Amino acid sequence: MARIAILVSSWPRGAIQRLMLNLAAEFAAAGHRVDLLAPRGQPPAEGLPHGVQLLELAPRLARLPGVRRHKRWFVPLALPALVAYLRRERPVALLSGGEWPNVVSLLGRRVAAGATRVVVSEHIHVGASTAGAAERKRRYLLPRLMARLYPRADAVVAVSEGVRQDLLGRFPLPPAAVRTIYNPVITPALLAARDAPLDDPWFVAGAPPVLINVAQLRVQKDQVTLLRAFARLRARHPARLLILGEGNQRPALEALARELGIAADVRLAGFVPNPLAYLRRARLFVLSSAWEGLPTVLIEALACGCPVVSTDCPSGPAEILDNGRWGGLVPVGDVDALTAAIETALAADVDRQALERRGLDFSAAAVAPPYLNLLLGRA
Repeated sequence: MARIAILVSSWPRGAIQRLMLNLAAEFAAAGHRVDLLAPRGQPPAEGLPHGVQLLELAPRLARLPGVRRHKRWFVPLALPALVAYLRRERPVALLSGGEWPNVVSLLGRRVAAGATRVVVSEHIHVGASTAGAAERKRRYLLPRLMARLYPRADAVVAVSEGVRQDLLGRFPLPPAAVRTIYNPVITPALLAARDAPLDDPWFVAGAPPVLINVAQLRVQKDQVTLLRAFARLRARHPARLLILGEGNQRPALEALARELGIAADVRLAGFVPNPLAYLRRARLFVLSSAWEGLPTVLIEALACGCPVVSTDCPSGPAEILDNGRWGGLVPVGDVDALTAAIETALAADVDRQALERRGLDFSAAAVAPPYLNLLLGRA
């Protein structure tokens, strides 16, 4: 039995956090002891799997002046606590997910001067995510730290081949050091959650078809293009658009919906604990992102048997959808193409069982063994 640590930015909410929890459960089921590390956090509402414990590295960080307003600094400021943990507990391996956790993991191992293997996982297309970034630390600081530190990792995991190629083209990494391992999305709990009851008047029999988007309301997710495409669709067909998620673009999106005259048929419902119940019943899931890594929600939609249309953004959708076999792909930011793809999808016959089977290709049980091989030095 090995002791394995997993570092993320916080617990329990967030896509990377859910994926890491899925891996932790599989590692523990294989007989390993798992420490979930975060600067601060609390166990998820459903509890932690047997053999998994959550350790807050620096729970008092939130009390420091200015830190609460700049939560991205939680992870860098937790570096001393991570070093202390590595020296004290000496885990066999440390897995991190996300850019700051990756950088801090590698720095922590170097300062601690221990033998812990460090595997970092990259969940975003770095080139696309930094190209339009206004923040200096996003455009300059992080990529420079990643270029210096990622080559020191025992292994680098890219969550899609698009992310892998971006990493190899951007940083001095040997191809053999970067492995593509898809995200561990599908679990028995997820499959159970999709069939939870749903009391929503938009999903009663005879109601107009509902298009759904599940994403944070931010520039990356490009719901502006989605709203414009929906306005054109709505002018020709009865339909509704449900957006689940929260973010700083809410006021702008609400204003745009009013300007386009579609506010009555658009609902920005905010964060919901179980979006899978909505995906199970929606007529179509639409991903409008400008960039991704390997979009978890696209896989979840397939596992729920929901037809999908997605932008062919860097990176992930083309790999998940097998270049259009499992759903429509359109150029980023192209309102006309997105509208046409949605109309085509709404008119098509749907084999929901085939979509579900494709979603199951991304199960946690299938993904955990290659991660374990890297963490334990078997590959």
